[in-house]
Amino acid sequence: MMEADSKTFLNRLLNAPSPSGYERPAQEVVRDFVKPFSAQTLTDWHGNVIAAVNPTGTPRIMLAGHCDQIGLLVVNIDKDGYLRVAAIGGWDVQQLIGQNMVVWTKTGPIRGVIARKAIHLQTPEDRKAVPEIKDLWIDIAVKNADEAKELVAVGDPVTFELGMRELRNNRAAAPGMDNKVGGWVVMRALQLVAEGKPQAGVFSVSTVQEEIGLRGAQTSAYSVDPQLGIAVDVTHATDCPTIDENQHGKIKVGQGPVLFRGPNINPVVFEQLTSLAKQHNIPVQIGGLARAASNDSNAMQISRGGVATGLVTIPNRYMHSPVEVISLDDLENAAKLIAHFCLSLTPTSDFTP
Repeated sequence: MMEADSKTFLNRLLNAPSPSGYERPAQEVVRDFVKPFSAQTLTDWHGNVIAAVNPTGTPRIMLAGHCDQIGLLVVNIDKDGYLRVAAIGGWDVQQLIGQNMVVWTKTGPIRGVIARKAIHLQTPEDRKAVPEIKDLWIDIAVKNADEAKELVAVGDPVTFELGMRELRNNRAAAPGMDNKVGGWVVMRALQLVAEGKPQAGVFSVSTVQEEIGLRGAQTSAYSVDPQLGIAVDVTHATDCPTIDENQHGKIKVGQGPVLFRGPNINPVVFEQLTSLAKQHNIPVQIGGLARAASNDSNAMQISRGGVATGLVTIPNRYMHSPVEVISLDDLENAAKLIAHFCLSLTPTSDFTP
C-alpha cells in the first residue's frame, strides 16, 4: 500500500497544472517532497528539477520522469469574449467536448467549459463531423471581450479540471497521470535509495516538455552526464475493449510495472531489472518495443557518448484523456524495483551489451 506522505505527494502533483512549458507548479511540489532526503537539488533554466542522493558516487544513474501534461494555449479572445485555443501536445479533440476546463492565469485559475451547440440544433452533417481544435472555444462566462481580457491573456495555459478520484481495487483516475506518475516514481525511488547505502550517484529528474519533443530529457541528460538511465512513463494498458493485444501486447492495470525490451533498451539493464524483480517478489510485465521510444528513454540513450538505458512504465487506460486510470500498486512496485536497481550498482558494474 502507498504510504500516507507518498499519497499526499501524488495528490498534490495531480492537482498542480503542468502543461508543457508551464511546469512550475508541479515542480514546486517535487522540490517540497525531496527536500528532507535529497543531498542536492537544483532547478535548471529549462525548468528540470534534478535531485540527487550520493552525487559523487559511481556509476552515475539518471532516473527521468517527465512532469508535463498535455494542455491548451489561449491564442485569441474573440469579439464576444470566447477563448480560442491551440493544442499543447497530442489531443483526441473529441475528449475535449463537454469538459470542465481551467485557464491558469497570473492572478489565479479561471474556470470555463468547452461544449458545442446542443444535439437538437445540429444538422445531420453536424452530427457526423469530427471537430478540430480550431472549431472549439472555451466559455468563461463573461459579458464581453473586455471582461475576458481583464481576466485572461493570450499565451495562458489551459488544462482539464484537475484532481484524482480513487477507484476500487486501489486504482485511481485523473487527468495528467501521463506523466505525473512517472515524476512520482522517480522521486519515490530516490527516497527509498536515500534510506539505503548507495554506491552509485543517483539523480532523479522531473523533466519538462516531453510532450512536445523530449526536450527536458535532452538538456538534463547532458547536464547530469550519466552512464546509466531509467526512464519512467506510462504505457497503454490493453485490458479494456477495442484494443488489439496482438498489436500492442498483453498489458494489464494492477499486474505490475512494464519492463520493455527492444533497441532502445540496454539488454544488461533489462536483465538486471527482471532478476531483481524476481529476487524481491515484485510483479512485472514484459513489453516489446521495436523502435526508439516516444519518451525520455529515447533522448537519454543517445546523450553524449551513449547511456545504458532502461524503460519502466506504468499501465494506463485512456491515455491523454480526463480519466486516465492507473493502479497505485503499480506505482509503488515500480519505485521499489528502481530503488533496488540503484542500490545494486557498484563502481565495477558493467553494462556493456
